[in-house]
Amino acid sequence: MTVKARAVPSPSILSGLLLRWEWLLVVLLGIACMVNASLSPYFLDVHNLFDMTFHFMERSLIALPMAFIIISGNIDLSVASNLGMSTIIMAASYKAGLNIWLAMLLGLAAGAVGGLINGLLVARVRLPSLVVTLGTYALYRGVAFVILGDLVVTGFPSSFTAIGQGYVGHTPIPVPLVIFAFFAVLFGLLLHRTAFGRLVYAVGNNETACRFSGVAVDRIRIILFTLSGLMSALAGVVLSARFGSARPNIALGFELDVITAVVLGGVDINGGQGTMPGVVLALFLIGVVRYGMSLKNVPGQIQNTLIGMLLIVAILLPQFLRRLASRSRA
Repeated sequence: MTVKARAVPSPSILSGLLLRWEWLLVVLLGIACMVNASLSPYFLDVHNLFDMTFHFMERSLIALPMAFIIISGNIDLSVASNLGMSTIIMAASYKAGLNIWLAMLLGLAAGAVGGLINGLLVARVRLPSLVVTLGTYALYRGVAFVILGDLVVTGFPSSFTAIGQGYVGHTPIPVPLVIFAFFAVLFGLLLHRTAFGRLVYAVGNNETACRFSGVAVDRIRIILFTLSGLMSALAGVVLSARFGSARPNIALGFELDVITAVVLGGVDINGGQGTMPGVVLALFLIGVVRYGMSLKNVPGQIQNTLIGMLLIVAILLPQFLRRLASRSRA
């Protein structure tokens, strides 16, 4: 049997194409900032710029492992539901009398288990990730409602809420931004500077060739989905700390922004290509755009519609540019 391998694009070709894409994101981010500055004279204030990041750091934390999953040729639609489930498990445990930090660890563990279940179903049962995570998208959100119903848990201690509301010392730098920066560097190094990251690219380019080459494809998938669940739970911790409360419908629709940011950042929806700097730039671009729409009091439904349209463009445009680059090289 002859296996036709889809070769991993060379770093020189990818860096040339994706670097141009990332510079385009930088330009778009600059334009978005100028538009927001015209909408509000206070937008460019240093404190306002830092405070703006409070509103999208949770989505940003989820986007980091999502980039890995999409590069590997899969997708996780259950991230927001997993966030809700793990957050409610944490909140319900705290309400039952458990120490907040132990409850937080329990919530993180629940998120990791939720991701592990996704990974096992995809890797061991060999079900498509789209089908699996669409099912757990409903399952995990249902678990959250079963545990808490329509109730809201409040009264978290200030030491906990500081995770989502606090600043670093006497600086205007929010704690969630520091948390995201740490994990962005960590995931960036993991993707671009380790053998594991190279294997993720290889699996996304040609899973069959990787299996014949002895690559532990199933193990990689299980690790990626478990990481996704863990980071979703961490995002839930930050989000509940920022709101000072937890409810079963928390983070509804987050998966749309997360997938849009990853694809807009240059990650090929078919897998095998993308960079972490591009994803980070796209996250800030979407955050600034949403903040600008909020300044103009644009309803949330219209914002989601525009983000959905942006997702379609983000899927089509990079593929079009890659085809042009391929033709020019030919």
